[in-house]
Amino acid sequence: MKFVAFERKLQGTGASRRLRHSGRTPGIVYGGTGQPLAIELDHNALFHAIKKEAFHSHILEMELGGQVHKVLLRDLQMHPFKQQVQHIDFQRVEATTRMTVKVPLHFSGEENSPAVKAEKCLVNHVVNELTVTCFPADIPEFIAVDLSGMKKGTSLHVDDLTLPKGVKVVTKGKPNPVIASVTAIEEEVEAAPAAAAPAADAKGKGKGKK
Repeated sequence: MKFVAFERKLQGTGASRRLRHSGRTPGIVYGGTGQPLAIELDHNALFHAIKKEAFHSHILEMELGGQVHKVLLRDLQMHPFKQQVQHIDFQRVEATTRMTVKVPLHFSGEENSPAVKAEKCLVNHVVNELTVTCFPADIPEFIAVDLSGMKKGTSLHVDDLTLPKGVKVVTKGKPNPVIASVTAIEEEVEAAPAAAAPAADAKGKGKGKK
């Protein structure tokens, strides 16, 4: 994806507030061999861009001063209640440096799994994205998760996934986190009539006393 940025000359809280009032969003670009650079972006164009999944996980092409720079979105600060981007951070991308990024998970096949088709269970998506480390050229658009083999009482873990070449998952201290799990739902349906029965008996006894 491509977007246009402009160098931001005025900085500080007051300058950023005036910038937002004028329909611009303040930001910064850091990392790599260059110095941190203050930038500004058109808010309307940015607001439409952040609705796309690719803007959050792909290498982006930032046009600045007639040159194109490859960057990754690193932080996005939203207004507490307005639909307004308050500030945005990007990191420069270098081809020879491994990067840590969040990649979305795309689930498929759960409707064809034994858990759903035959065992009246529900497949829960425990996480919707994973933090991975890889070189910029290897950053995947998404990681596919096949749930067609899920059965009652089973779980799918990180080690069960087929990862793209050169991609490693950052588990943050957890050796093999759960990606999806199966929950039986027929017990909840059967429990409902049983819970209603005592209430009906109590109502009947009350009428008898009158």
